[in-house]
Amino acid sequence: TNQGWGMASEKLGHIEVPKRGEYCRVIAAEFNRLASHLLSVGTMAMDIGAMTPFTHAIREREMINDLIEELCGARLTFNYMRIGGVAFDLPPGWREKALAYLDHLEPILSEYDALISFNKIYIERLANVGVITAEEAINYNLVGPNLRACGINWDIRKDIPYSIYPELEFEVPIGKGEWGTLGDSMDRYMVRIHEMVRSLKLLRQALKQIPGGPVLAKVARNFKPPAGECQIRVESARGDMGWYAVSDGSAYPWRVHVRTGSFAAMGIVQKLSRGLMIADLVTLIASLDVIAPEIDR
Repeated sequence: TNQGWGMASEKLGHIEVPKRGEYCRVIAAEFNRLASHLLSVGTMAMDIGAMTPFTHAIREREMINDLIEELCGARLTFNYMRIGGVAFDLPPGWREKALAYLDHLEPILSEYDALISFNKIYIERLANVGVITAEEAINYNLVGPNLRACGINWDIRKDIPYSIYPELEFEVPIGKGEWGTLGDSMDRYMVRIHEMVRSLKLLRQALKQIPGGPVLAKVARNFKPPAGECQIRVESARGDMGWYAVSDGSAYPWRVHVRTGSFAAMGIVQKLSRGLMIADLVTLIASLDVIAPEIDR
C-alpha cells in the first residue's frame, strides 16, 4: 500500500528512487506478502474448523513481524516506504538474519502442507466449492490470487513490471483444478501456498543482489509536485492495487483513489453464494481473502 502511494507521488514529481531503495522496497513488500498469505491460509483453516494450523501459520508470521520491527520499528502497519525510497537502510546483520529465516520457513511450508493442505477432509471442504470461471473472474474484475486461481496468468510484477522485479527471476503460480474444478476454493488456497514459495525465491535473490548506495532520494521537505494526474499499479498481497492521484500543485493531493483486491472480491460473493450451505459460504469468503478495512477506500 505504502509503495503504491510512493510510486504515484514519484511519478507526479519526477523523482527517481535509488537502486538500493528499490531493493529495500521489494524486500519489504515480499515479506509483507508472506505475512499476509500466512494469515490468510491460517485463518481459512480455522474458519473451516481446523484450529491447529492457525497456530503454526501465526507463529511464522510473528517471526516476520520481528524482522519488520527491526527494519522500521513497527510490526503490523509498518510505515517503511517514503516518497523517494524507504525510511531506513537495512540494519547491520539484518540481511543475514533474513536469509536464515527464509531457510527456516521453506521446510515449514512443506510441513504445513502435510498438516492441512493435503488433509482429506480439508480438500473435500474446498474442492468444487465457489467455482469461478475465467470469464466470470474477468467480468467481476477479480485480481491477484483470486484471478490467477481461475487459470489466468496475470501478475503486475510480470505483466506491467515495476521497481526491480524485471531483474528477478520468478514464476507466477496459477490454478490447475487438480483437486476439483478449475477456479474453486482449493485452487485459491493453493495459489497462495505456491506464491509463498515464489516469495522465498524473490527474497533470496533480492537480499543477495542488493547493491550499495543510498536508500532515499533527495526530496524537498515541503513536497509540491507539479499539477497533473497519474495512475500506477502494484501487485499487493491481494492483487492488482491501482492508485489514481491528482495534484493541483500544492503540498496536498487534490484527489486520491485506491482500488483494492478486497473491494473487487466482494462483488462476486452475492453471485456465488446463491444456493450454498452456510458452511460452504464460510469456505467461499475465506478463500477470497477479503480484509474488511481494505474494502472501503
